[in-house]
Amino acid sequence: MAGPAVDGLVLFHGAGGDRDQHTLVAIAEGLAPLPVERVNFPYRNQGRRPPDRAPKLLAFLDEEVPAIAARLGTEPGRLVLGGRSMGGRMCSMAVADGMPAAGLVLLSYPLHPPKKPESLRTGHFPEIDVPCLFISGDRDPFGSPEEFDQHLPAINGPVTVVWLEGERHDPRKADAIITDAVASWLEAL
Repeated sequence: MAGPAVDGLVLFHGAGGDRDQHTLVAIAEGLAPLPVERVNFPYRNQGRRPPDRAPKLLAFLDEEVPAIAARLGTEPGRLVLGGRSMGGRMCSMAVADGMPAAGLVLLSYPLHPPKKPESLRTGHFPEIDVPCLFISGDRDPFGSPEEFDQHLPAINGPVTVVWLEGERHDPRKADAIITDAVASWLEAL
C-alpha cells in the first residue's frame, strides 16, 4: 500500500481515549497489509485519568517507538508516527526533539485548548522537518481552519491538510474519509 520509505504507522490515542478509539481502529483495518500499531499510553493501561504530563509521555515515546521498530524489523526513521489529538501532539513534539520518523499523521491536532486561542501548542513547529498530514473537523474548537492557516507555515516539512466538513474534535462519520486520506498520503511519501 505505502511506498518503500514507510514500513509502518504507529498511532497514539487522545487524552480521554485509548488504542481502540474508532478512528484508530478504522485506519489500522483500512491500511492492511501495512503494519499499523495502535498504542496505549501507560496511564491508560493503568486505568488512570487524566493523562500524564508531557515529559513522561515523551519519555514513553522515546522507549516505545524504537521497540516497535525493532519488532517490525525496521528503523524508527521508516515509521510514520501520529495519532489523535494529544497523541499526535506528543509525536510531533518527539519528532521536533529529534526522534526519527518518515512523517507525521496528526488527527484533530489540538492547536490550543477550546476557547483559549492564546495558549498555542505550536512552539515546536519550526523544528519539524518531516512530511505532515493534518486531518481535522472544520468546526473543531481546538483550532479553526483560519488558525491552522496562520500557524502551519512554521513547519519546515511539507504539510498536507484535510478538512472534514461539519465535523468537530471527534469526527463521528468520517472514518472512511480519514482512512482514505491517510492511505493516499502514505502512498505519495
